[in-house]
Amino acid sequence: MFEAPTPTTADRMLAAQQHAADQFGLRATGRRVWGYRGRTLSAAAGPHWLRVVCAEAGTEGVKLWNGPSTSRALPASVPRPDLFRIRNWTTEGYAYRAELYAFAPDPIVSPRPVLDEDPGLPDTWWTEMAAALDALADVPPPTDREAVREEYLRRVIPEFTGHQVDDVVWTTAHGDLHYGNVTRGPGPHILDWEGWGRAPYGYDAATLYLYALLVPETATRIRTELASVLDRPEARTGLLTVCAQVLQAQDRAHFYAELASPVREHLAGLGRG
Repeated sequence: MFEAPTPTTADRMLAAQQHAADQFGLRATGRRVWGYRGRTLSAAAGPHWLRVVCAEAGTEGVKLWNGPSTSRALPASVPRPDLFRIRNWTTEGYAYRAELYAFAPDPIVSPRPVLDEDPGLPDTWWTEMAAALDALADVPPPTDREAVREEYLRRVIPEFTGHQVDDVVWTTAHGDLHYGNVTRGPGPHILDWEGWGRAPYGYDAATLYLYALLVPETATRIRTELASVLDRPEARTGLLTVCAQVLQAQDRAHFYAELASPVREHLAGLGRG
């Protein structure tokens, strides 16, 4: 998903990956998948998927560290690779966690979060994704995990969209449901659960929709396939939150520059209700 980090970080994470593979009696031979600034490193290891996450010693144990392990309590009807072994260790000022998943996932839909072309996903994919979002939304919002903080959305929505936030309907969400975190196959598997938690209703569906705006035919299909979520009045805050995040990322770090214009066009059609 991200470019390789600095050589020093890359060497340290590759050594950690080798240590983890040795502990599990495997070899990591697949393509390297780097996380943000080299914080994670993943690859196929035999029939399994091996993910290594790192934090400075003493800072591990927070939401991003425990997300994949705590997500095992979510319903089995939410399709995701089964995390079945974990190893922790600390060395030279860094804490590491190795997560071994039961199988290497199918190819992801897109090499980056935003779609550049119609992925040509089958009808079964959309049906199963809609069912997965429904199953996740049925989980009572956790009190100890926030995918989106209320203080944050109440600040960025007016600042970047000009809209106001009234009451928020909260639900359980993946929190980062873009096209680099879902697989193809006849049905999707949802990857990277480190940030799951409480979010405004419709947040995940809004991410899939807005991150497809560069491909109008796909965006139109999402509006149809996920209409049961996106057309509900309570999904408005979820849509506004993702819009604000895209515009904030473009403003502060020049991310998603090509997505900013269609997001603004979408906002213009929302009205002020």
